[in-house]
Amino acid sequence: MRAENTDSGPIGVTTIFGFSFQTTGILGYSAETSRGFPSWSTIPSYRSLASGRNWHLFFAWVFVLNGLVYVVASILNRHVWRDLVPSLGQIRGIGRTISEHVRFRFDHGRDYNVLQKLSYLAIIFVVLPLVILAGLGMSPAMDAAFPWIVDFFSGRQTARTIHFIAGSLIVLFVVVHVLMVLISGVWNNLRSMITGRYSVKSGEKSDE
Repeated sequence: MRAENTDSGPIGVTTIFGFSFQTTGILGYSAETSRGFPSWSTIPSYRSLASGRNWHLFFAWVFVLNGLVYVVASILNRHVWRDLVPSLGQIRGIGRTISEHVRFRFDHGRDYNVLQKLSYLAIIFVVLPLVILAGLGMSPAMDAAFPWIVDFFSGRQTARTIHFIAGSLIVLFVVVHVLMVLISGVWNNLRSMITGRYSVKSGEKSDE
């Protein structure tokens, strides 16, 4: 994303995989100011690193509290052990499951498949704790109160790198999750979320 000067004035240009297109007012240039995103799409709307950190910290704690409620509830109602831990048979058949996903063939049974289970477990118990702990390790106040956090990551720069990678993995997880919902049948999936009923083809095991 960048701003370019032309005869008619500056324009925003975004390049993705070598293909460039104008994005004035959206990406690269907005309101006579060279910036990555326009003011209406950012919090805060103005440029302030300090305010941005405060908002980041606010939403981070909202994220953490929601995550804690989900994890505690999932453990208490045995959702983790009952629905997310894959069986030995599922692990042995992971190759077939990967092959079916590559060909966009999805099993619409009630149980999660092995890829879903491993993805959820990795995000919940590995990636999320890492992004939280690494984020705390980047805070000078937390470093002073709990210096072991920085030592755990062998330095603040390592914590920063892990925080970025873990955050990117969370975004990737959400994107792939939504993409799979769209590919496997968006209306069927939405109906199942609301009503608990899922339509399956003849011959498939139904969860209704």
